[in-house]
Amino acid sequence: MNESPRVDYQTEPSRYRHWKLSFEGPIATLAADFNEDAGLRPGYKLKLNSYDLGVDIELADALNRIRFEHPEVRTVVLTSLKDRVFCSGANIFMLGLSSHAWKVNFCKFTNETRNGMEDTSRDGGLKFLAAVNGACAGGGYELALACDEILLVDDRSSAVSLPEVPLLGVLPGTGGLTRITDKRHVRHDLADIFCTTAEGVRGRKAQEWRLVDHIAKPAVFAQAVREHALRLAGLSDRPEGVRGVALTPLRRGIETDALVYSTVRVDIDRTRRTATFTLQAPEGEQPADTGDIEALGAEWYALRLARELDDAILSMRTNELDIGTWLMRTRGSAARVAELDALLMAHRDHWLVRETIGMLRRAFSRLDVSSRSLFALADEGSCFAGTLLEPALACDRIYHLALPDAPERAPAITLGEANFGLYPMATGQSRLERRFYAEEQPMQAMHDAAGRALDADSAFALGLVTSKPDDIDWDEEIRIAIEERVAMSPDALTGMEANLRFNGPETMLTRVFGRLTAWQNWIFQRPNAVGDKGALKVYGKGEKAAFDWNRV
Repeated sequence: MNESPRVDYQTEPSRYRHWKLSFEGPIATLAADFNEDAGLRPGYKLKLNSYDLGVDIELADALNRIRFEHPEVRTVVLTSLKDRVFCSGANIFMLGLSSHAWKVNFCKFTNETRNGMEDTSRDGGLKFLAAVNGACAGGGYELALACDEILLVDDRSSAVSLPEVPLLGVLPGTGGLTRITDKRHVRHDLADIFCTTAEGVRGRKAQEWRLVDHIAKPAVFAQAVREHALRLAGLSDRPEGVRGVALTPLRRGIETDALVYSTVRVDIDRTRRTATFTLQAPEGEQPADTGDIEALGAEWYALRLARELDDAILSMRTNELDIGTWLMRTRGSAARVAELDALLMAHRDHWLVRETIGMLRRAFSRLDVSSRSLFALADEGSCFAGTLLEPALACDRIYHLALPDAPERAPAITLGEANFGLYPMATGQSRLERRFYAEEQPMQAMHDAAGRALDADSAFALGLVTSKPDDIDWDEEIRIAIEERVAMSPDALTGMEANLRFNGPETMLTRVFGRLTAWQNWIFQRPNAVGDKGALKVYGKGEKAAFDWNRV
């Protein structure tokens, strides 16, 4: 499959080809009606509500529009407009035609979209109901699993299933194995049967096995959807009687070797195989109150930063596979960042501020799970402080320039209240807790240092930075570090970085992004799945897969 055209993660409802979005009071309905002739790439048809990356780009956009443009919505109902089909999962022929990198990036993005639904339910008050009104297989069931509750039509034919192992020789790629155990607590022997039975489980048995929460006969299904949606809405603390903010198009310039936004710039050095992300601090006065924040809407700095950083990360991950090392820089005033953080902390319970914090949290999490080496460079002019320190704390290393002969120009790092839990990782820990294993003594030292501008010596003494070269050694040390890094095996680096970045408590999400993704990554390259006679390659051709029976 030709994967050369650039993937754009920006869209809006008038351009949707796969989802129908409607609103009725506190309920939003996202109805799947995937256009089989509108795949993102040529060579396959999206039959039976099977999806590709383009479908999920629309889904992610729709969720953000509900979050920001429709604060009155308390429950999102996901259902289908296709007869007797909810969603048959990721398009198998698309997967069969795709490169390994495309498959992995596709699965990562779909995981992040579904994890974002759970994140919003937990921290944003938006509840989700899967109204499964037809066959629900593979990634379709994984979408339902990301919802707070699942209602299945009891029509004697509609079933939920995870058929990847028996039919395709791969694993469910969007957290299915983990969610049926960690989230739904399906007994492991029943889960074993479920995941090796292609036809799935229907009706009462699906409910008894905890695969769904509710069942309803076709004649009362619509009524049951409304009743459960309204009940879930009653659990939400989303506001009433307020106006949302329009997510206007990003101000974005795409150049041959750069992405240029209002708060983020990415410069690509193809010779060195590096990309430099430069985050610009806010300028001017912060809004005086939440009324001013709402008036600014999508032009509010914090929301612009969240949207632009998110888009830059996704674009670089998908479109620049050879750029394996990302360098993080900041520019501007740390004092302005502190003012922004004070505003965020003071109004963190206001619906728009809360949603913006959520988008920042999810953007920073994309850094954590990106298969790229991440180095932060605290050089002259930088402002790694508070919220803008989080991208540095996500990095594998932090280099801090020391200027002993010019202390007035020396860059500083400033810890703020935002660094102590406002943007937790998938482990539930802050990045500072991850860095110091949540040990009492270093964490107390971090709290004691909060609010002080730390020069290179002070930051190094606290363990906040990796190295503190002075201005004589800076260029050479950074050059050597980068050259050494880009010369190493990208496969080995990806495995090493993922293991080292998630050293804290294991959670459902770390299992999805760590253990499950690692195994799927391996299986996606094995002949039993993608060889000439592999199960994924011969599916739909009337041929039987030829397996290598050695157990590895």
